Amino acid sequence: MAAETLGWWGVPLAIAAGTMRGGTPFLFVSLGECLTEKSGKINLGLEGTLLMGAMSAYAISYLTNSPWLGVLIAGVSGMVLGLIHAWLTQQPRVNDVAVGIAMIIFGSGIAFFLGKPFIQPKAPQLLTIDLGSWSNIPALESALKISPLFLLGVAIAPLMAWFFKSTRWGLFIRAVGDSPDAALAMGVSIKKVRMLSIIAGSFLAGIGGASLSLYYPGIWSERISSGQGLMAVALVIFAQWKPMQCLYASLLFGGAQALGPALQSVGITQGYYLFNAAPYVLTLLIMILTCSPQKTLSGAPGALGTNH
Repeated sequence: MAAETLGWWGVPLAIAAGTMRGGTPFLFVSLGECLTEKSGKINLGLEGTLLMGAMSAYAISYLTNSPWLGVLIAGVSGMVLGLIHAWLTQQPRVNDVAVGIAMIIFGSGIAFFLGKPFIQPKAPQLLTIDLGSWSNIPALESALKISPLFLLGVAIAPLMAWFFKSTRWGLFIRAVGDSPDAALAMGVSIKKVRMLSIIAGSFLAGIGGASLSLYYPGIWSERISSGQGLMAVALVIFAQWKPMQCLYASLLFGGAQALGPALQSVGITQGYYLFNAAPYVLTLLIMILTCSPQKTLSGAPGALGTNH
């Protein structure tokens, strides 16, 4: 890490680098969940989708020597899980939360079963954009390596904000999420809009999984996601269902994740586990602050959490 060579000056650099690395999966999963929840549905199963995306990306990259094909297949695997989730949640008297929990178990179980042969082999990783090539300090060069997936996620956030605000389909999604009855009066198919939103959101979550196995930490293991799919749900609430704020919140979560390793690199080991728990503490604080029954969540789609 940069901090090892640069001393205390390297700590903010290490946190900045870790923010981009750790924030990438948060970014894709939160944007996917934002798209899903804008249509009035919640997908708690994105933890399973994240794991399935990580496994399928790593496996395809190893088998074909093509990391970008792995990224594509990760998105497709997310779409398959999203299709199952969308179909189940459109059935009468089916609870979104129950389906989400079932999809976590299903997605992670399939990923663990199919991914066992790929735990040991080393798959080709995505090439990074090296902004530190001018430096002769290896730690600094490493800290300034940026994943193209991070830049892709940064580009998707404003595009999604524009999509919701300025396009016909964006209007349909917001209408279905805010007032299904009004959308129905407009002639919009509620089931079609929600199904496509969930599938597209799951595609993004699958790519978030690919960023874990093909960029950082760049391995496949059964504990690679560390609950990031579930944390992304809290992140979307914190971001008030706005894509650009999902970007900022993802960077915040990524920075919290990088805090422990950055401090450890300069010799601070006391309280190490507490610093590593920062993303989980942040998630808990967000849920406590936003889930008060006296509060109306700003920006929440009107139909979210209902059976309409």
